[in-house]
Amino acid sequence: MAPSDRLIVALDVSSVSEAQRIVQAVGPSASIFKVGKQLFTAEGPQVVRDLVGSGRRVFLDLKFHDIPNTVAAAAKAASELKVTMFTVHASGGAAMLRAAVEAAAGGPTVLAVTVLTSLSDQDLPEIGVSGRVIDQALRLAQLAKVNGCGGIISSPREVRQLRQALGTGFTIVTPGVRPPGSAVGDQARVDTPQAAIAAGADYVVVGRPITAAPNPAAAAREIAEQIAAADPVLASRT
Repeated sequence: MAPSDRLIVALDVSSVSEAQRIVQAVGPSASIFKVGKQLFTAEGPQVVRDLVGSGRRVFLDLKFHDIPNTVAAAAKAASELKVTMFTVHASGGAAMLRAAVEAAAGGPTVLAVTVLTSLSDQDLPEIGVSGRVIDQALRLAQLAKVNGCGGIISSPREVRQLRQALGTGFTIVTPGVRPPGSAVGDQARVDTPQAAIAAGADYVVVGRPITAAPNPAAAAREIAEQIAAADPVLASRT
């Protein structure tokens, strides 16, 4: 893939007009756009249909987490929207993960969320999880792989150990990515685009550093250049 193909731009906005403005401003500097809860709840599935119809690839990030039958129905609906990839929570368990994978068979890549990037080691005991973030991420990543998921979502901080444990041919998508000097915001575990790719990530998700930039296309190109700088590392592991 070209470096720009590894960049996912997060359309974390509340209107289709704002999303369209960002997509047009970014132009060919990125080809995958994330539609998450904010935009999907505000505008519904038509925004996904419009993006796909315009030739863009869509990462549908709704993080399905429910009983297997409900998640299977949601996965089928996501597949019918012709998205490239969509998310489920790995913590939903083996049966739920298998149901999502079976419902999406032959369609989009099912990505299992491991540990949200807003959580730290200190936060896990509050939700009944013992151990460190990396321990939980590894545990859930293995569960996702064993049950047929095509990849996982993980912060850049865990990518290197996850890649070593999971091997190649299993997609790792990395949010919590910030160019050097960018504000961290509400993220607890972040790193740069170059570091994430060098550690073994296949894709990085970037929102505000691009969408809030005065020139989104230039910001996206700069991140693509940082991704390209990690290509020798990628070549050495494939």
